[in-house]
Amino acid sequence: MSEKMAQVNFHKFKSLKVWQKGIDLAVSCYEITGKFPEEERFGLVSQMNRSAVSIPCNIAEGAGRGSAKDFSRFLDIARGSTNELETLSIIAEKVGLLHAEDFSRLEGGIDEIHRMLYSFQSQLKP
Repeated sequence: MSEKMAQVNFHKFKSLKVWQKGIDLAVSCYEITGKFPEEERFGLVSQMNRSAVSIPCNIAEGAGRGSAKDFSRFLDIARGSTNELETLSIIAEKVGLLHAEDFSRLEGGIDEIHRMLYSFQSQLKP
């Protein structure tokens, strides 16, 4: 994808499938962490929700930047947030806060978004 072509579509982040999937994952994360005990509200709940929200936010912020290089940098940050959310999910599962079906739900969304980000990013590079 040429630099000029990529710039034309940056402002339409809401039409990006990866952004839409990121929104869905963030909503799922809020639903799942809403089942955690109250004492985790400022611990894993907060960390997990922040990392989940960071994924679509960085996609949107990158889309508003003026170059494919800048956009790619924000996609890198979004990919980092997928790794953070996956790590937090593993911890939550290992300490008994995250049930198997919820863990699978998050893992599936994380994996899909991670792959989509990698693929999208490769299209932005010359």
